[in-house]
Amino acid sequence: MQAIPPSKDQTRPLPWETAEPDALTSPLVFSSPHSGSFYPPEFLAASRLSPQALRSSEDLGVDTLFAAAPAHGAPLLKAVYPRAYLDVNREADELDPKLFDPPPPLTAKCSLRVAAGLGVAPRVVSEGQAIYAGKIPLSEGLARIDSVYRPYHAELERLAARAAQKFGVAIVIDCHSMPSRMPTGDARRPYEPIAADIVLGDRHGASCDAGFAHRVHAFLTGLGYRVARNKPYAGGFITEHYAARARNRHALQIEINRALYMNEKTLEMLPGFARVRDDMTRLIAAMAAAPVPRALPRQAAE
Repeated sequence: MQAIPPSKDQTRPLPWETAEPDALTSPLVFSSPHSGSFYPPEFLAASRLSPQALRSSEDLGVDTLFAAAPAHGAPLLKAVYPRAYLDVNREADELDPKLFDPPPPLTAKCSLRVAAGLGVAPRVVSEGQAIYAGKIPLSEGLARIDSVYRPYHAELERLAARAAQKFGVAIVIDCHSMPSRMPTGDARRPYEPIAADIVLGDRHGASCDAGFAHRVHAFLTGLGYRVARNKPYAGGFITEHYAARARNRHALQIEINRALYMNEKTLEMLPGFARVRDDMTRLIAAMAAAPVPRALPRQAAE
């Protein structure tokens, strides 16, 4: 077991940052759960990977791509701690038995994501690189959940509840980036390109009003992007958890192909970054101006 010493740093940042609009004029709530880049020193010391390798799992730059949200009347919430440290887009009980000593309780959720090493405290980063040389204390994982995961979700819930109370509807836009290729499971051809610039995930229609999702799809297509729906990404925990259509809460995940705006090996931004940022600003404006999903009748809501 690889012990991680407790931090002596009493000046740790909050696990989230919220950029608030001057005036709340939109039911949209933007979330960037994987753009955090504060790596605790003891985490870096415990990892077998270089900082560059750890950063390969970040949604680098996504918070900047959607930075115009407050200018259009909507808050933007971003994670401060990185996905390699703790993934707030997982269920809190997705605890990996291959990572922790002692193993997590039997009540922990053994999902396919956990089996792949991508639980709430990841065991691997991109392309299956192991983060640690061995196991880490279960108490360390639980401490990260208490100090990072729960505060992030408390803030996201606050923002969604505030939008729902003011506008009668809340629409969480969960913002991500995706690698330009994905594993195939075939040793002869281990990776293949993702044939989309942007993937919209609405849990196959379960998490978001169809009309709103279609308008987003059409707008992005009109800007010249190749847009896919729900394949290969239908939406993660945030998209599922914050959608409650009976209470007029909706969630839509947006995945942007990293090859559009960054060098995936060096993590340097390409000239295309400005174009994608400007287009996401146009998208934010269009979503903010779009008709909001109508509230369901009280009988249907009950």
